[in-house]
Amino acid sequence: MTIVDAPVTPHRLLAGADVTAAAQLACLLEASAPKPGNVSPGHHFSDLRYEDFLASAAAIGGPLSGAATRPVGATVRLAVEATACWTRSNSNLGIVLLLVPLARAALLESSVSSPWTGLRVALRGVLAATTVDDARDVYAAIRRAAPGGLGRVGAQDVADEPTRTLLEVMQLAVERDGIAREYATAFEVTFETGAPAIDRARRDGLSWDEAIVETYLTLLAAAPDTHVVRRSGPAVAEEVSRRARSALAAGGVRSAAGRRAIDEMDSRLRDERNTANPGTAADLTAAAIFVVLLGGGWSLEPVKQCDV
Repeated sequence: MTIVDAPVTPHRLLAGADVTAAAQLACLLEASAPKPGNVSPGHHFSDLRYEDFLASAAAIGGPLSGAATRPVGATVRLAVEATACWTRSNSNLGIVLLLVPLARAALLESSVSSPWTGLRVALRGVLAATTVDDARDVYAAIRRAAPGGLGRVGAQDVADEPTRTLLEVMQLAVERDGIAREYATAFEVTFETGAPAIDRARRDGLSWDEAIVETYLTLLAAAPDTHVVRRSGPAVAEEVSRRARSALAAGGVRSAAGRRAIDEMDSRLRDERNTANPGTAADLTAAAIFVVLLGGGWSLEPVKQCDV
């Protein structure tokens, strides 16, 4: 059994089970928080339900536990294939793309603690070591998940076979995809915006739900969601960001006025086709939760390896 609430032994590698538990918990916490415009308990999409996210979190456990023993691309592909056995549609492609290199970095790093400097250093090495084979496996995973709104690009399109490393193809997509931008910047948003926002909110006494919603709004307020851009265009994405900024300015989860603004935002973002669903911000939020949990954020202490 593993737990995530006591100090890790210095210079001792985290077990796969510990990292997996933190990753699955991050997915469950992210899906359970009532983020405006997203699936959460009692708020489903026509083609995707809250239970699908629970099943997805369970499905990725096996592949993630072996992230240190295989390349990034192979683990991404295995996680997406495992998810497809349990869900009807793409529920976690972006999350998997973010969590896999983080999990590998955590398993290769001797210890992880806030402010997560060692984890990010290890992550840079993981990303720099990716290969063309990693890109090939990730392309296959993307085609299997079949996310909406991808379109076509002139170079290294996911419908074709890649000829560059995974990091290089992600660098080509930074202007159109928030997940690719994380790869190109060693997860800049995750480490410099998302994780600090969750950590700060939790230390202020907010519940996990409240901290996650506040972080999600913070990410949306900072930049337009690239999933919304692909599905509905830049004007709609900017309007979503404006609403997030307005909700935060009204106090967000910390005030009655802010909570009303969040509820209004939620109702505005929901339509029959979910074209204004800020999916990238949700994925980035999950990555931030994972980083915080690895650093001991479940109880504000470092992760413990427990063999009981």
